[in-house]
Amino acid sequence: MTLHLLALETSSSLCGVALLSRVDDGAITLNVLEHDAVSEHAERMLPMVDELLEQAGIRPEHLSAVAFGQGPGGFTGLRVACGVAQGMGFALNVPVIPIPSLLAVATRDHVALSATAPVQIVVQDARMGEVYLAAYQAGLTAGRATWDELQAPTLIDAGQLGAWLDFAAGTWGLGADRGARLLGDAIQAYPAVAAVADDRSWLKVGGALRADVSSVARLALQRWQEGSSVAPDLAAPLYVRDKVAYTTLERDAGAGGNPRAPEQFQVLERMQESHLDAVAGIEAAVQAFPWTRGNFADGLKAGYDAWVAMQSGAVVGFCMSMFAPDVAHLLVIAVDPGCQRTGVGAQLLHRCEQEALKRGLPAIVLEVRPSNEQALCFYRHRGFEQLGMRKDYYPAAGGQREDACVMQKRLA
Repeated sequence: MTLHLLALETSSSLCGVALLSRVDDGAITLNVLEHDAVSEHAERMLPMVDELLEQAGIRPEHLSAVAFGQGPGGFTGLRVACGVAQGMGFALNVPVIPIPSLLAVATRDHVALSATAPVQIVVQDARMGEVYLAAYQAGLTAGRATWDELQAPTLIDAGQLGAWLDFAAGTWGLGADRGARLLGDAIQAYPAVAAVADDRSWLKVGGALRADVSSVARLALQRWQEGSSVAPDLAAPLYVRDKVAYTTLERDAGAGGNPRAPEQFQVLERMQESHLDAVAGIEAAVQAFPWTRGNFADGLKAGYDAWVAMQSGAVVGFCMSMFAPDVAHLLVIAVDPGCQRTGVGAQLLHRCEQEALKRGLPAIVLEVRPSNEQALCFYRHRGFEQLGMRKDYYPAAGGQREDACVMQKRLA
């Protein structure tokens, strides 16, 4: 049976559609239409899709899936690609495959697929003196390319890039034996970005690349083969920047200019025993009935998947998951009160989802107190839906018990 996969990419001024077809013998054909212009994505996307399918002699109902570059990037462009992908997914009853646009940039730069390959650090122009940034490690597993996400897409001031690079170099051991490549259109947009390589011998400057739809299509094919897709209603853009301007009330209160990225950086590391004191401290600060240090130690001994978010050498958040044969279970996740609402929790949750997808698991489940409105809102915003309630699951004040709201997010 021939696979037909439609891909859309609109994270920059480049509007692209691609049709990737793979026949039974494995032969692949890729047809592409692109148009480079600002603010024309909405009017051009669907006509380009129709034109491409007509050229290939493919009817919409022959499509197996629809992929889209989910960002980060321009707000309007991301909504166009996501909206079209969702609409076609619903209409054709086919799954949707979101592809991080910064990962699409990383794969455009040809590197050897091995554990010693340079880290691909992508910097895309986010306007207002800021850059979208992500880092990936290329590898090869069972003859298939892999891309380990070392730094989830984030937003920083362009002037902070040098400090972030030094922070990352110390965290990942970058140096003479293991280097990195810097690529992305921010190299062209901000001359100072390229200059950061001048006094860092381990860093080489690559091309001023943008995500293109061909790369999105190829990554989507790999994710399709891995079973990594989502239902249309769960597809969502990856914005990173939550807002581009202050509200009137915020300005009246003295806020000026535009919201800025956090002044600190965070990276994720596997949880180790040396982290447990800090992890238990954060847990105790945010939970009335917290896990103990012993609980976390037992989880590590049991082989549970656990990560910590590090910022300036300190643990600022953590998560621990259990992977059953049929589903991933997020056991616990927490962020230091002083670092909440800065993207740490979202980054930890994203890591848990990525680890579940690597294991071919179709969904992730968790429990949360119905009284914890902030957590419920956090999970719903990220695609979780309520499955049911577990009676008297949590301990509560006065020797009472509280129910647990069971939530699930479908990953494939």
